[in-house]
Amino acid sequence: MIGTVVNTGAILIGSVIGSVVRKGIKEEYQGALYTAMGLSATVLGVNAAVSNIPDSKYPVLFIVSLAAGGLLGTILNLEGRFQNLVGRFSKSNLGQGLSTGILLYCIGSLSILGPIQSALNHDNTYLFTNATLDFVTSMVLASTYGIGMALAAVVLFLWQGGIYLCAGALSAFISPELMCEVSIVGGILIFASGLSILGIKNCKTLNLLPSLLVPVIWFLIKGICK
Repeated sequence: MIGTVVNTGAILIGSVIGSVVRKGIKEEYQGALYTAMGLSATVLGVNAAVSNIPDSKYPVLFIVSLAAGGLLGTILNLEGRFQNLVGRFSKSNLGQGLSTGILLYCIGSLSILGPIQSALNHDNTYLFTNATLDFVTSMVLASTYGIGMALAAVVLFLWQGGIYLCAGALSAFISPELMCEVSIVGGILIFASGLSILGIKNCKTLNLLPSLLVPVIWFLIKGICK
């Protein structure tokens, strides 16, 4: 799991550097970084969704995913529970930063396919590439939200570690078609997170997280019915 360890370490180091730099940045400059983070998340989300929609074989699936997943997440009140938990340790908007960071770190082809490639082929190229991207992202996020962003590294480690341990079974299931559908939904969630950061619309992104499970369930049912 050397690739996952490196990826996790990159986020931790980036978070420390970003939080240290943050202490020397004026409040108005922090506001500029905050805006930049929101714009970046918005553009990344749009790019992920738009670039995959033309390859989708089920163009309505992402709509169903967002509707069903958003309804389930709202019923479970995932956003409220998470914000209350984070609020016990921080009075800042760390919860918003963590939700954005977790989406950026975990929802992407490099973070999903990387552990599988590492486990089956002992090839860490995807994860090392992902670590480089996450290092830069974590510095920007931590310079905006503080050292608490390092908690996202724990989530990434558990996420990639779980995929690594289940690589044999997942490799047969994770197809390009599934990755396409998950990337569309994931891109929309990152876009929604960007809108929340910019203060345009509080989309309560965490309530939408179950949407990512809908394509997985669809492909499972499709595979069973064959």
